[in-house]
Amino acid sequence: MKTWIMMRHGKSSWEYNLPDLNRPLSKRGENDSKKTSSLLKQKQIIVDYAFSSPALRAKNTAEIVLNGINHPKHLYREEPSLYDFEGDNVINFVKNLDNKISIVMTFGHNSACTNIFNTFSNKYVDNIPTAGIVIFHFKVSLWSSISDASTEHFFPKLI
Repeated sequence: MKTWIMMRHGKSSWEYNLPDLNRPLSKRGENDSKKTSSLLKQKQIIVDYAFSSPALRAKNTAEIVLNGINHPKHLYREEPSLYDFEGDNVINFVKNLDNKISIVMTFGHNSACTNIFNTFSNKYVDNIPTAGIVIFHFKVSLWSSISDASTEHFFPKLI
């Protein structure tokens, strides 16, 4: 069984005129990320390895969430292919993960998150909100074999 916890970054700040990669989280984004982290801790989810888009808002989200669940820093890295707004690069990255990893967590962007949800789930959503989490459960032993998944999803307004 392979489990992929996919999180869309928290709400970003538009307070400063910055390039897209450098936009930080807003206060709401920080608070929603803390809510999501608390939920994961409550569910006692242990992540084998975590990867984040190099965008500052995604890295900030990852830091808040991973610190909140006491995830070891050496089991985390930035991954350029997660800076994707369609989803194909993210899916290719996950399908090429080391099969020793059973539970992976990624921090990325929309519309990729929504497209990925609609690709692997038997449900449909119009939008994965900021700081939204989707947990995909794949009944496979190889990441390269992921396809249909059972899903759980948690959105900050519902936590």
